[in-house]
Amino acid sequence: MMDSLQIGLIVMGGLLLVGVWGYHRWQVRRLAPRRARPAADGEGSVAAAPRLEPSLDDEATTEPLAAGAPAAAAAPPAVLSARLDVIVPLQLEKPVSGDAVLQSMPGSRRVGSKPLFIEGLPQDATDAQAWEAPRPGQRYQALRAGVQLANRAGPLNEIEYSEFVQKIEGWAEHLLAAADFPDMMAVVQRARELDQFAAAHDAQLAFTIRARRAAWSPDYVMQHAARVGFVPGTLPGRLVLPASQGGGAVLVLQLETQAALADDPALAILREVRLTLEATHVPRSERPYQRLRELSQALASAMDGLVTDDAGQVLDADALDRIGAELDALYEALEAHAVPAGSPEARRLFS
Repeated sequence: MMDSLQIGLIVMGGLLLVGVWGYHRWQVRRLAPRRARPAADGEGSVAAAPRLEPSLDDEATTEPLAAGAPAAAAAPPAVLSARLDVIVPLQLEKPVSGDAVLQSMPGSRRVGSKPLFIEGLPQDATDAQAWEAPRPGQRYQALRAGVQLANRAGPLNEIEYSEFVQKIEGWAEHLLAAADFPDMMAVVQRARELDQFAAAHDAQLAFTIRARRAAWSPDYVMQHAARVGFVPGTLPGRLVLPASQGGGAVLVLQLETQAALADDPALAILREVRLTLEATHVPRSERPYQRLRELSQALASAMDGLVTDDAGQVLDADALDRIGAELDALYEALEAHAVPAGSPEARRLFS
């Protein structure tokens, strides 16, 4: 028979095993990926939200048409800008129809890496600035073509300008019109100057939210993002914060694509997500940086994470204040050069 010492040792051993097992279970639960909880009544669901992506069209809307409602047929607004484009007027002998213009237009609307635009001034227009994209059924008293001088791919170069000239000359011949092209070297010099300005004033901010301990599941991140206003984008793992006015988005929350595309999202693991701001694409009135700062900290707090830069350095209040001051200076510089952040011109230049 066992004496009391043996019994005591067995009991202690059993308690030790139970303690080790309990600690192991606690560790597993603590470090397991956090998963979304069922939404309570009245709580928003990310799956039910409309999809939205940033748009270059200021007239875009995120609201779907009512059932049976006809789509708007308004002509696109004029886009050519003396600041951003080289503009070539066509000399017309008489007004031309929009159908003839459309049938004779170049097949490609790009010249190298730059967009090409064609606009017409309606015959009945009384405003000399009422240029529009050509449309059927309209007649035009004047036409003009343009190519963008610079974008993120760099400045318009000699080869691209020569291609532009060739395309517009062919188009003009079909309309029995003559095109008046500016000097190539002057155009290329303008393009280089605009490119230098753009390179010095481009800004794409990215904050990383990193898990402190337990990883996250994609659904867990999406649930928290939905609570602060994000809706699904058109790409997997991409969520956007809609602008308060017009179309487009203020911020983008990007999950790791492979995790977002996992066959079983509940088994996917995320240890970080990126919150980005295209500063030049969002109007200053939307308070984009303040919202980036507030929402990154709110998500980090809710999901037990840290807000860091791409290198993993934690962004404290002083660092965030410095970034905000630099962004304010950028906004002022863009406004001084007539390309305010969020304007059609700024979105074209920084694209």
